[in-house]
Amino acid sequence: MRLKEIRTNNGYKQEEIANILKIKRNTYSMWELEHDIIPLKKLIEFSDYFQISLDYILELSPKPTIITNPFNYEKYLYRIKEIRKENKKTQEGLAKTLNTTNSVISRYESGTTFILTSFLIEYCHIFKVSSDYLLGRIDTPKYLN
Repeated sequence: MRLKEIRTNNGYKQEEIANILKIKRNTYSMWELEHDIIPLKKLIEFSDYFQISLDYILELSPKPTIITNPFNYEKYLYRIKEIRKENKKTQEGLAKTLNTTNSVISRYESGTTFILTSFLIEYCHIFKVSSDYLLGRIDTPKYLN
């Protein structure tokens, strides 16, 4: 992830970003060092603060793109299921690919549980789809190379 690159390029210290995200500095540091995975909610907050695409932060895209649209929960719920179906993948098949259970995929698609950042990244790689599109931050489908 490009957390450190974005933070330093914008002249912020870890403590300042931690305050913005309302977390402890050492928690942020662990995310930046990739010793722990940033929860998607906090990743979206980071992205919103810098108005930069999740695709760029997650290294799904080589170019930074300005994103000003917020996360759209309704679009996310629709798209996470529809993209799987469009690619003719069952919940069971996706669960096997992600090394998880059908019930986890079902909870993601029903909105009972919010997708984990690590699963979001894998989902985007599997279906070659933009995380910003999946999360409703952009409306034009963007497919990854």
